Amino acid sequence: MSRFIQKREKSHGLPPGTLKHIGDKKSERAGLTLIDYDENNIVEKEIETIDKCALCKDKDTVTWLNIDGLHQEDVIERAGVIFDFHSLLLEDVLNTDQRPKMEEYDNYIFIIIKMLYYDENTGLIRIEQVSIVFGPNYVVTFQEIKGDVFNAVRERIRNGKGRIRKLGSDYLAYALVDAVVDHYFIILEKIGDKIEELEQALVDNPTQETSRSIHSLKREMIFLRKSIWPLREVISGLERTESPIIKKDTLLFLRDVYDHTIQIIDTVETYRDMVSGMLDTYLSSISNRMNEVMKVLTIIATIFIPLTFIAGVYGMNFRYMPELQWKLSYPIVLLVMIFIGITMIIYFKRKKWL
Repeated sequence: MSRFIQKREKSHGLPPGTLKHIGDKKSERAGLTLIDYDENNIVEKEIETIDKCALCKDKDTVTWLNIDGLHQEDVIERAGVIFDFHSLLLEDVLNTDQRPKMEEYDNYIFIIIKMLYYDENTGLIRIEQVSIVFGPNYVVTFQEIKGDVFNAVRERIRNGKGRIRKLGSDYLAYALVDAVVDHYFIILEKIGDKIEELEQALVDNPTQETSRSIHSLKREMIFLRKSIWPLREVISGLERTESPIIKKDTLLFLRDVYDHTIQIIDTVETYRDMVSGMLDTYLSSISNRMNEVMKVLTIIATIFIPLTFIAGVYGMNFRYMPELQWKLSYPIVLLVMIFIGITMIIYFKRKKWL
């Protein structure tokens, strides 16, 4: 649970707009990457201080500033000063347990989305908050850690493939959101494979480990839904906005992202139902196995009830029991007991109880 919910004790009671990072603390400095491009030229470099972005802000080119690491509040605060971001926006950037959302300001649009990774070693989903702010000719992205799913977008910018070098910052923001949404399909494929493995385990030999895996996957699906479902509102808000920052040509691509988002949400809901059904199937399998065991024990006990009765009768120490004086009493009683046992087994088989 701690992987998905950040603790807010230290920020409780602070005034609105206070810059307080909520998330994992790191010792290394935040990484700053700058890509400045137009249709014919591109400049890509890592910068030491964010002040070097001040000159790029007013150029005719498109500037993409990527900040890796939110633990340095002074860097985030300086970015807000250079690009004239609202203090509440910066507060949301630093609060890494925000719900995905879209907010429209006078000169820029603010987006929060969740970037997902699948850990092959643990089989768990890691969630990272990505904040995107884009204005007329710039895009600023804030990430919690270094490493993302934007490499394909960077390659398109470097190689000049597609429309990305010809269009503005709104198209770049769309491309970043689209990259995150497309990566959701990869996550869902991994989860689908995991569900198939668990279903096979349920059929073959359900164990307590299977139960733990189902419960773990159920929690993953709950938080996956929490991260993806609000994205529908984000994309819909971008489509309906009247801001001049988003051009008419970009709206067509946003509709495509919206369709992908709906498809992803439907898949997540389907997987949630399947996982819930798997839990019911597991409980039914365990119950059926227990019933089979109890059935065998009941049949064995039923067979021995009359045999125990006979043994109990002739185990009494009464003096006048004529059968005790017969020479063939012992073999006769054994034969009677064997006959009763065999007869009951035959009867149970005809009733298909065995």
